Amino acid sequence: MTITVSPFLRNVLLLDAVASGATAILAMGGASFLSPWLGLPADLLFWSGAVLVPFVAFLVAASRRETLARMTLIDIIGINVLWVVASFGLLVSGLVAPTALGIAFVSAQAVAVALFAELQFIAMRRARIQTA
Repeated sequence: MTITVSPFLRNVLLLDAVASGATAILAMGGASFLSPWLGLPADLLFWSGAVLVPFVAFLVAASRRETLARMTLIDIIGINVLWVVASFGLLVSGLVAPTALGIAFVSAQAVAVALFAELQFIAMRRARIQTA
């Protein structure tokens, strides 16, 4: 089953890609600088940014299509939800000792990702379904 990529969905996917790309650049390029400020290991920052790179490419590719497999959009939403769960899980796990700024940074990006997942879900529910 495929859905038509509406302008709303296209914009949400692109905005998610821009935000994820900016986070990736910040995390990868500034890992050693940000680590003491955030109280998060530099390796964690770097690799969390690196993981976002293929996701950004996936979002851009999906946003450029006229139609999209419904399961592909469900996968994108699922990846975003897993990111939110992992972010808050990290904060409560005791594996890291983030500073107040680190807690705010992780929380803010998790809330933003949750918002993208919600907007993508709304777009999916509103999308015109095509059977072929």
